[in-house]
Amino acid sequence: MTLSGGFRMKSLKSVLLLTAASALFAGCTNVPLNEPAPVTTLAPAAPAVADAAPAVISTVQQAVAPKPAHLDPTSRISLERSIYFEYDQFTIRSADTGLVELHGKYLVANPNVSIKIEGNADERGSKEYNLALGQKRAEAVLRALKTFGVKDSQAEPVSFGEEKPKSTGQGEAAWAQNRRADLVYPAK
Repeated sequence: MTLSGGFRMKSLKSVLLLTAASALFAGCTNVPLNEPAPVTTLAPAAPAVADAAPAVISTVQQAVAPKPAHLDPTSRISLERSIYFEYDQFTIRSADTGLVELHGKYLVANPNVSIKIEGNADERGSKEYNLALGQKRAEAVLRALKTFGVKDSQAEPVSFGEEKPKSTGQGEAAWAQNRRADLVYPAK
């Protein structure tokens, strides 16, 4: 019985081996070697990435570019914007001619920048008189700026008379601060 039992065992092994081999060969398919492999086409890169580069460069250039002097709070153009006058006068003091020249040259170098020249007066005198005096002070500064090449379109003289005091105190020191013409640059 061992003989026939051994035969069954060998037959069973042969059948299993044949089944496994058949499954292995059935899983293989004929792949033609002469045909090129399929190519997967990728969509072109999104243009937003390419278009973003100039915007980033522009932003970096703006961040690195120096501010115009009238926007830089540490520049002399920003810090010194008042021209002072003697009592009841509208002639520019010799002490302020250098400041007028500085602003005049800056405006000529920056023709797209325009300012307001705000003439002011101290509280002594009537409102009408102080408005007229403030206007004469603003116009005197404009005439001086024009000697450096500033165009009429770059500066507008206006008067506030006694309405915009720098100092609300009494006495000569307070009044002297209010006898002025302020150069007002745009905020941007």
